[in-house]
Amino acid sequence: MKAMQFDEYGPPEVLHLVQVEEPRPGPGQVRIRVRAAGINPVDWKIRSGTSRREIPVPLPSIPGLEAAGVVDELGPGVSGVGIGDAVFGSAISGAAAEHTVLDHWAAKPTAVSWAEAGGLAMAVETAARGLDLLGDLTGRTVLVSGAAGGVGTATVQLAIARGAAVIATAGADNQDYLRSLGATPIEYGAGLAERVRGLASHAVDAAIDVAGHGVLPALIELAGSADRVITFIDPDAASLGVRFTTGSEGRAFYALTTAAELSEAGRFRMPVAAEFPLEELSRAHRISEAGHVRGKLVIVLP
Repeated sequence: MKAMQFDEYGPPEVLHLVQVEEPRPGPGQVRIRVRAAGINPVDWKIRSGTSRREIPVPLPSIPGLEAAGVVDELGPGVSGVGIGDAVFGSAISGAAAEHTVLDHWAAKPTAVSWAEAGGLAMAVETAARGLDLLGDLTGRTVLVSGAAGGVGTATVQLAIARGAAVIATAGADNQDYLRSLGATPIEYGAGLAERVRGLASHAVDAAIDVAGHGVLPALIELAGSADRVITFIDPDAASLGVRFTTGSEGRAFYALTTAAELSEAGRFRMPVAAEFPLEELSRAHRISEAGHVRGKLVIVLP
């Protein structure tokens, strides 16, 4: 099968097209013919080597942690899904390929395109995991910092589905986008705490840091305590008493089904910022590294 691979750590140009053997599913896994695969910041952090201590990978390696496609092989013990079913989920064998193996999946919503489904799994699992750590959100106000990307988009919508009011930060160009998701938008940057306090009807009960950039002190100030703040991005959070979630405390893959159900009901969407053919994965990585992506970058296969 065709796949994009890197043999050494380095810039996006280390990615190249190769022919490799198709992966096989193990117990409790399914293999899919990939129709779309999402690109996440962790992909280029792994490829560049900046995360080699936290996330070591054997070289050569095929990047990609999420995909959507058609099931074409079942591993031992798999039930509830069949050959030919359209699914999306978490990939374990490298999603930037014609075939990949999923260990967690849900049925692809009929109203969602392949490209949209390909970028769902990691964003919704990450978002749900962070929200779980904040406890019951019914009637509470959650501040989501850096909300226009994939994880931020998922966090805003899942928080609202749990009964929270959401204040969401992003640049000026994304204010209307955040409003369309149901959030109260506000610009990030210096003076954030003062701007949030200017929203007299929105005292902050909890906060989630999606984008980093040194925002944690302001979030702690607004939430009133470090234990009311979660970060997905800042590994130095412990020095401030903030929980940094990497999934080591447990994953929230149940959220794949939740997102699918909300999507079918018209209450969840994951915009696709750009689509790329498999061969242009290096260009997609370069754009992801530059940041400021609204929604998800996705590679799409025929």
